[in-house]
Amino acid sequence: MPEKEKKPEFVVTDRRLFSSDGELRQDVVEAEERREVREREKREAQQRLNSEPSAENGDQPPAAAIHAPAPDEVAVEAPTAQEQQASAAAYEESTREIDSRIEKEMRRQGRPHNAPDFEITFEKFTASLYMTALMQLGLAAPQGVKPEVDLIGARQTIDTIALLQGKTKGNLTATEESMLQNCLYELRMAYLEVTNLITRPPQAASGEDGKA
Repeated sequence: MPEKEKKPEFVVTDRRLFSSDGELRQDVVEAEERREVREREKREAQQRLNSEPSAENGDQPPAAAIHAPAPDEVAVEAPTAQEQQASAAAYEESTREIDSRIEKEMRRQGRPHNAPDFEITFEKFTASLYMTALMQLGLAAPQGVKPEVDLIGARQTIDTIALLQGKTKGNLTATEESMLQNCLYELRMAYLEVTNLITRPPQAASGEDGKA
């Protein structure tokens, strides 16, 4: 019999960011340092790009004089209703063609498959954001991959779910709303747990208790 299609596996890793001696694990420190370096390099690169046009003209204005246009100041012509309808129809046709080819290949290999397996649903989208936040908190990782902590990324993902909850209020089923609430609660509690371990290490607490 043909082997069943193997699905990506996720493993929940050790939640503890500190060793048994109460010291912050070195891999957590290094991961946070690498993240800070990447963020600093991106900011510096963006600053260089912003200064290039003025430098070419031989006139470098002060930073306060640089004005980025607000969203309502940028005139963007929206596609017409006809253009939107045509692009949606072309997208659906292309999707059906790709799904047909995938199903044909899967049947040839003797593996069951349906096109709806690839369709994104609200539950799948929410679950994807939830798993992303867990990995950014260092609490889960793909099989064989070393987990890394990305607090800024985790916070942005959690805020994205909160934004999604606010924007979809009144348009969700009871199941979808419950799923969003549970995801937000669990992720916020996990975020607090991780940040508390970083800002209040057990070693510091034990040192204070030992004082006369």
